[in-house]
Amino acid sequence: MKSRKKTFALIGAAGYVAPRHMQAMKAVEGNLLVAMDPNDAIGFMDKYFPDAAFFKEFERFERFVDQCNRRGEPINYVGIVSPDHLHDSHIRYALRAGADVVCEKPLVLNPWNLDGLQELENETGHRVNVVLQLRLHPDIVKLKKELSEDKKKIHDVELTYITPRGRWFQISWKGNEDKSGGLATTIGIHFFDMLQLLFGKVKLNIVHVRDKHRVAGYMEFERARVRWYLSIDRSDLPNGNMPDQPYRNISMDGKQIEFSSGFSDLHTEVYRAVLKGQGLGIDDARPSIEIVSDIRTSPLQINMGEPHPFARKHL
Repeated sequence: MKSRKKTFALIGAAGYVAPRHMQAMKAVEGNLLVAMDPNDAIGFMDKYFPDAAFFKEFERFERFVDQCNRRGEPINYVGIVSPDHLHDSHIRYALRAGADVVCEKPLVLNPWNLDGLQELENETGHRVNVVLQLRLHPDIVKLKKELSEDKKKIHDVELTYITPRGRWFQISWKGNEDKSGGLATTIGIHFFDMLQLLFGKVKLNIVHVRDKHRVAGYMEFERARVRWYLSIDRSDLPNGNMPDQPYRNISMDGKQIEFSSGFSDLHTEVYRAVLKGQGLGIDDARPSIEIVSDIRTSPLQINMGEPHPFARKHL
């Protein structure tokens, strides 16, 4: 007898990343039963799950899920793509509703919230999975393997990521540090997760620049010294770069690390791993959350560590 399709719900259905989750649910032959978002600009759902229920109010969404449970047709997984500060609450709801979770990064904003989620995992018997798709990128997997062959060498790494944002950014929840965790979290957490995956634990974390447009600093991992610079200001773009196009450059020992392609199906790979019971969990998410929390709360130390070249004009 053919097994029943896995059922999904989605919290945060109108955002930029939500279509990737819907595409992944479709690719793993799942069935999205219900989605929720205060914004109703979600016409792209027709491409994936036109028959899914949709609610703008969380209370109606919650009632729908409860009715599914009472009918003996529970939601198996809840995808969470809501604003960052709501992740903790939405994860707690999903676990208590009897579902496993697939949550976008950052899992939570503060490291201490992770302990409570682990306790709730143990209480409910359900699991929290986090989307850290760079870990599945073929080029990163290959590089990790190469680096593991010489764990004694200390590498010099430089990370630059400039992704221009308009005036809307500061007005949205993303420009509110209490809701987004700041730029290091919003646009940088996947890079910091990648760095600790490749080079081991953080030994030193210094912040040189931190304002609403950019953040920069210096880190020492077990096997790397890293100068990094993140910005949403288009005036930081190098000459010749298109004003609306991001600039990303990651180098190791003077050689560029290239992984600009191969992103299209990574969310699908995340979902496939989750359905096999091999998804990344709370302990996997913890190191990068601790890193960005330290960046957000640490005092500036402009006289320590080698600053990124782009950061020097802002010191």
